[in-house]
Amino acid sequence: MLDQPEKSVFAFGRGKADPAVDETSRLGGKGANLAEMSRIGLPVPPGFTISTDMCRAYLESGRRLPPGLKEQVETAMAALEKVTKQKLGCLKNPLLVSVRSGAQVSMPGMMDTVLNLGLNDETVEALAKRTKDPRFAYDTYRRFIQMYATVVIGVPHELFEERLEGARDLAGVERDDELDVEALKKLIIGYLIDIEADMDDPFPQDPQEQLWGAIKAVFSSWKNPRAVTYRALHGIPDEWGTAVTVQMMVFGNSGPESATGVAFTRDPSTGERRFFGEYLLNAQGEDIVAGTRTPDPLQPDPARKRKSMREKLPHSFSQLQQLASMLESHFGDMQDIEFTIDNGSLWILQTRSGKRTINAGIRIAVELAKEKVISKAEAVLRIDPASVDQLIHPMIDPDAARKKLSAGLPASPGAATGAVVLTSDAAVEAAAEGRKVILVRPETSPDDIHGMAAAEGIVTSRGGMTSHAAVVARGMGKPCITSASGLHIDRSKGVARFGRMVVHEGELITLDGSSGEVLLGNVPKVQREVSGDFATLMDWADDVRRMRVRANADSAEDAAIARSFGAQGIGLCRTENMFSNADALHLMRMVIMSESERDRRNLLDRLYAMQRDAFVELFVKMPGQPVCLRLLDPPLEEFLPHDVPRQEAFAKAIKRPVQDVHLRLEQLREINPMLGNRGARLAICYPEIAEMQTRAIIEAAIEAGKASGAPIVPEIVVPLVSYYQELRHLRETLDASAQETMRAHKADIRYLIGCIVEVPRAAIRADLIADAADFFSFGTNDLTQTTLGISRDDASQFLSRYLELGIIEHDPFITVDREGVGDVIKQAIAKGRATKPDLLLGVTGEHGGDPASIAFFEETGIDYVSCSPYRIPVARLAAAQAAVRAERTAKAAAKA
Repeated sequence: MLDQPEKSVFAFGRGKADPAVDETSRLGGKGANLAEMSRIGLPVPPGFTISTDMCRAYLESGRRLPPGLKEQVETAMAALEKVTKQKLGCLKNPLLVSVRSGAQVSMPGMMDTVLNLGLNDETVEALAKRTKDPRFAYDTYRRFIQMYATVVIGVPHELFEERLEGARDLAGVERDDELDVEALKKLIIGYLIDIEADMDDPFPQDPQEQLWGAIKAVFSSWKNPRAVTYRALHGIPDEWGTAVTVQMMVFGNSGPESATGVAFTRDPSTGERRFFGEYLLNAQGEDIVAGTRTPDPLQPDPARKRKSMREKLPHSFSQLQQLASMLESHFGDMQDIEFTIDNGSLWILQTRSGKRTINAGIRIAVELAKEKVISKAEAVLRIDPASVDQLIHPMIDPDAARKKLSAGLPASPGAATGAVVLTSDAAVEAAAEGRKVILVRPETSPDDIHGMAAAEGIVTSRGGMTSHAAVVARGMGKPCITSASGLHIDRSKGVARFGRMVVHEGELITLDGSSGEVLLGNVPKVQREVSGDFATLMDWADDVRRMRVRANADSAEDAAIARSFGAQGIGLCRTENMFSNADALHLMRMVIMSESERDRRNLLDRLYAMQRDAFVELFVKMPGQPVCLRLLDPPLEEFLPHDVPRQEAFAKAIKRPVQDVHLRLEQLREINPMLGNRGARLAICYPEIAEMQTRAIIEAAIEAGKASGAPIVPEIVVPLVSYYQELRHLRETLDASAQETMRAHKADIRYLIGCIVEVPRAAIRADLIADAADFFSFGTNDLTQTTLGISRDDASQFLSRYLELGIIEHDPFITVDREGVGDVIKQAIAKGRATKPDLLLGVTGEHGGDPASIAFFEETGIDYVSCSPYRIPVARLAAAQAAVRAERTAKAAAKA
């Protein structure tokens, strides 16, 4: 069990808050912000927060309450009762509390909450007398029983929904808030009967038992499936745990002057600086986030007919707007604020940095920096690099024809096309089969997190801009449309009806999350450009980053895309991919079938012209920028046809018996091609291929340099080097070919020759190898395979289990394995630069586009990372953030 800190329960409210060291990690984001709001004098219902240490201890001890916790909670509860002049379980003036979760970062709806705790068959009558409103008291009791039984006891939610629907039908009303007090009393009796029948025990009447049941349930909810899935999707550590906040209840369902709502200091979809949000009259917070009722806007909206809060409750609206502005200024970020109005009195229940779309996030960060609220460096740090990926993928073509099925609220922008699915499980199954789907639901709940993650986008018939579907989709960067007009779902028939239009499961629809339109079919999309606030932010990132960012590009088209996204050259051109066109591939196959070196050289002379022309196109797209070209890497067997029809066609084309093709395949076939005759080994066995490629590279650089007027400095990299002698031998061959080519063209250009470090021996002997190399390129894909002894192609069979058991924290093929592969890289850097201090160092594996890996490369002194063209903005931003954090760490260390 963990060692317990002396104090684990911290009170807040009435302008004060108990101090806690490292508040966010111990109190969670919610608890820390409640404490801070209390200190600055905001109207926060008083309460106390149980620290995350207690959650971890509870879970690690087999779900037993940690020693000393009960006494600390009893002391805090007594203090809360004194402050509120109410008492838990009192028959005259009962105290009701909420019991809420709160991790270090927001996990909307993933963990459990219990509201209105403290009610029973007796205290409900006391509440009715105190408020002189029996309907409110019994409505609150009904809510508490339903929530507590579902969250704490484990009674199925559907049981209560069936009872509630029956009560509405019997009363002849459509909404819950239209049920009168007698209907509510009968409903409560039905609830209690159903609970005892389902659980063989009566509903707990003792408020103390209720309190501890709720605290344990919130602790346990850290481990529920939806929370586990959400953490895995967002990289939140399992060991953090959740805090538990116990807080005096205030009631948004206590009459016509009461309300509950969510407010944003800026628009979370667009980033526009406007007070934005939604509210419900005479309701509690769960009504608005669950999406069971469609809320009304805080400010007048021509598209939404019902009255806004500004019109309906002008005094409370004005007060809320002022407090919201104060909170944004205090915390230095757009705030997501939960509030309740209890009979005209405004209370702030929570504030946090609001979830936002990537477009909104960039606009907000840039505008806050321009407003001098934060620095440009801080603005760069505000944006999750991985989320930038959303900005550079297609959007709906403005000129495309549209067949509109429905229009709803544009809860999360973007564009997506997929087949309709009506359940989260169906979405997961389809994604596993490689099919893209749109999840169509009445509303989503936290239990839908797996389906939302699998889907390309989400549509709901209910809910608003702050419903569960909206908040989670924005966090995931997926388009979402809520309150889609005319949408009715019939799961039994497998159809979604959009007014008169019927769409069956499996049919394609397209979402335009920016306009809120649901469109029939696959609507064309266009590519976004890096412009506006995004371009501004990227310029700021480029000002502070140290590492350069190059692209992995094998064609002129790839290079053009990479350049448009700000690539500073090409870090890896896989030259074998240039043999993919039919003519070049046919020639390469003839080279492989040749029976003598002379025949191979004659054919390579013809292939040389094709390679040279392709290299010229590549160099022209990157004027003045470095271009690194990898010599032939894959085994020769890969180029020959493997199926009988193609073998026969090839044999016929070269006028050879098909048996010759079979024989050559047998001669080249390897048991383990990944570790076979490839890379440097291939260049040593067939030097004529490496010589041809070198001549093509040098001649192309000369020609492109003349055409563009900018000198081209090609980098020739030898793959799969293990021995110093390998690279030394090959360097002599390549240098001779390069020098001969330059003499033939009466030109003298600078070029570099290096090697790819992708086996451990190259890292171990980097001190020797560096003597023959101008640069090292770390091929982290193969270096991970060879260091861990894991095949990337087969790892999916067991790595998911390793992640599930916590054996590893990250997939090593996505995020670099710091302790293993990372240590190998560090050794290679230290040894290589000990021999050659100015040795150029780059990373060209997939890790070059992963933000967490880029942070590691910054620490190690890598000069550049290289990634796929569409990951360039991600890498630029991640490299900038790594540089800013490194500088801050260095300054903090210097001060210390």
